[in-house]
Amino acid sequence: MRITLLAVGRLRAGPENEMISDYLSRFDRAGRALGIGPVQVVEVEARKGGGQAEEARLLASALPKGAVTAVLDERGRTLSSPDFADTLRRWADTGVRDLALVIGGADGLTREFRDAADFRLSLGPMVWPHMLVRVMVSEQLYRAVSILAGAPYHRA
Repeated sequence: MRITLLAVGRLRAGPENEMISDYLSRFDRAGRALGIGPVQVVEVEARKGGGQAEEARLLASALPKGAVTAVLDERGRTLSSPDFADTLRRWADTGVRDLALVIGGADGLTREFRDAADFRLSLGPMVWPHMLVRVMVSEQLYRAVSILAGAPYHRA
């Protein structure tokens, strides 16, 4: 199962970018044996003044055809790390070829885009900066394949 991390905005060089690269390279190594991965990061950027509607249009056009779409949204389901790992495993085991994890811009996703998604995932009731969400999702992807592989990274 290929994974696309689809996000609004361009991530600049810096600590967030370094952390994402580190977690996703770890994920690719661990996930390969499980048939999960690789992760491709796709960024879209709306013109000035385009707002959420333009971001939604760009995100929709960048979705891999036929992908299961999971949006990051504070109103979504909050999963434990083992439950997230099980969700990834279930999708992979049921023949999902592509998964798109979608992170909106600073103003979030439009209601229509959220409602059209197959799954809504929350990182908790707090709102996080969308650039930091990329780091958190990257880490959770690595943690998930570590759990599925029985590696000692997750110690809960």
